[in-house]
Amino acid sequence: MIESFAEGFLLGLGAAIPLGPINILIMNTALKNYKSAVVIGIGAMSSDMFYLILILVGMIELINNPFFINIVGIVGSFFLTYLAYEIYKHREKKINAKKEAIKSKSLLKIYAKGFFLTLMNPYTIIFWFSVAGYSANRDLNLYFTLFGMISSIVLWITLMPYLVHKSKHKISQNMSIYLNIFSSFIFLCFALMLFVDVVFL
Repeated sequence: MIESFAEGFLLGLGAAIPLGPINILIMNTALKNYKSAVVIGIGAMSSDMFYLILILVGMIELINNPFFINIVGIVGSFFLTYLAYEIYKHREKKINAKKEAIKSKSLLKIYAKGFFLTLMNPYTIIFWFSVAGYSANRDLNLYFTLFGMISSIVLWITLMPYLVHKSKHKISQNMSIYLNIFSSFIFLCFALMLFVDVVFL
């Protein structure tokens, strides 16, 4: 059981830590508001759990399908482009502005960004299939493995944005604008690479 938890914990870190679109979005958001950044992370984790549940209930054939994965990839590339535009549009938003209460509607919109960004990433599907195969081959306790994965993901989506948020005082407003522009550019690159992978490869 301890081995299953430990391996699940490490697998969760493997899923959460790589510098992909979701972590860039969380970091970018954490500079302005810690709570919003965590909500994005929860949205992303919910999407992970959605795919995992589909696998556990035996709906593998539905999503392990080249046509479905290609559709997910194309929609994902357009969603990444939209997020790039959103970040660029709000590039001059002050990072040290007085905190404002976040409305429930805004929180839902923020949650949706994290959820759909992860949902529309075909690499998420591939990752969870790999995890399912790994767990089966290693004869791990499924529930303890999942508990370990969820524990490490929760730790990451709360601790990482907290550290970014607490260090924002070291970032000037001009630097914040440049970071937003850079983040927007990276999102466009991810969108283009995803589109090319799906359409041309």
